[in-house]
Amino acid sequence: MAKVKKSYVCQSCGSVTSQWGGKCEACNEWNSIVEEKQQESAPKGLGQGRRGKSLELVSLKGESNNNVPRHVSGMAEYDRVTGGGMVPGSAILIGGDPGIGKSTLLLQVVCKLADAGKTCLYVSGEEAVDQVRLRARRLGLDKAPVALASATSVRDIVASMESDPMDLIVIDSIQTMYVDTVESAPGTVTQVRTCTQELIRVAKKRGIVILFVGHVTKEGQIAGPRVLEHMVDAVLYFEGDRGHQFRILRTVKNRFGPTDEIGVFEMANEGLVEVPNPSALFLAQRQNNIAGSAVLAGLEGTRPVLVEVQALVAQSTLGTPRRAVIGWDSNRLAMVLAVLEARCGVTLSSSDIFLNIAGGIRISEPAADLAVAAALLSSQSNIPVPGNTVFFGEVGLAGEIRSVSQPDVRLKEAAKLGFDRAVIPEKLSKKGIAPAKIEGLKVEEITHLEDLARQFAGKQPFKTYG
Repeated sequence: MAKVKKSYVCQSCGSVTSQWGGKCEACNEWNSIVEEKQQESAPKGLGQGRRGKSLELVSLKGESNNNVPRHVSGMAEYDRVTGGGMVPGSAILIGGDPGIGKSTLLLQVVCKLADAGKTCLYVSGEEAVDQVRLRARRLGLDKAPVALASATSVRDIVASMESDPMDLIVIDSIQTMYVDTVESAPGTVTQVRTCTQELIRVAKKRGIVILFVGHVTKEGQIAGPRVLEHMVDAVLYFEGDRGHQFRILRTVKNRFGPTDEIGVFEMANEGLVEVPNPSALFLAQRQNNIAGSAVLAGLEGTRPVLVEVQALVAQSTLGTPRRAVIGWDSNRLAMVLAVLEARCGVTLSSSDIFLNIAGGIRISEPAADLAVAAALLSSQSNIPVPGNTVFFGEVGLAGEIRSVSQPDVRLKEAAKLGFDRAVIPEKLSKKGIAPAKIEGLKVEEITHLEDLARQFAGKQPFKTYG
């Protein structure tokens, strides 16, 4: 008879220990170790069991079917993020904060695919069938030929996948699923890993696209073991600020398309509405001639995005001035402030600094350094940034302005939205990679952050490119 083995598994990192502890020694998380039971069979050597068969070896050069038709949903923003559609047999994991709209997005996707003739199954482990129907009726999707089921047993779901022909299945969510051969609660590391592995195995065997909804922790990471993100083919994060109507679907992993791609949606009464031109919406409420505001010509994946960077520099009454950042890296802000003070002679150490990326979007690329510096200098000097001006460039520790990727795409987006002036790194033209001249757009070069500080002090104008 098989013995029952007890082990203690950390729900944050997946490490296994022989006894319970209040703190995981691997990831230093508190109260994350849970007891799990599993069947332990008698040890058997490789020579005593079934002999394996030799692998079929092929050469690296050969004919492969590279023109696999993708499942295109018809939602341009979603298809952009997935790389032009979903590849049959692929596994996609979508994570996001509670209530951000993950289930709404997937319900809209499967309904559009079902209307296009695809066979889709929506399995909910958190809601009853009637609750899913209520949401579909509210969104006006109740007439779509989508099959619904409320189940949490992976054994039953696998049986349906093997017996009923289908093109796509949604599992909402993977943390509610369980395998009856594993003696642990749903949502534990062992259950999540086992359920995902079994569902992916059947999906790839049958050529079914499988979409997992994943819960996130309070830090914003997908709950469960990190191996879950390695097992799937694509990982998407659905993010946004509850105070804004915008939602960003961001790719962090994609085996069949580019990473760091984003799709922009707007939450409305009829569900998620696509935003084909997010730059215009992010700048819709921007006011001109306001000190502390600068426009960044950013790049998210292959998409150019223009966003407003807002900064407020105020005299502090505290012993330790405050630094508040929304939508950007606080460590990056500390670096820009240090460079402004050490290389440009701008005193900001005794002031409270507040920085905000308007619109609820989060920017991570270093090209935002120059726009952030312009907003800080504008607020500190109380001089507005000249109207219809965009900035992009990376700031080095010596104060030099470094070049960034794809300047042409950024400038074309700025010209399309009516901007007539751009401040860019000078090294672009020195290295022979100067952006093409765009009619109606005046490009000005800058080599050092001190040049920007002098311009706001009215001591030195920018040098005109071309």
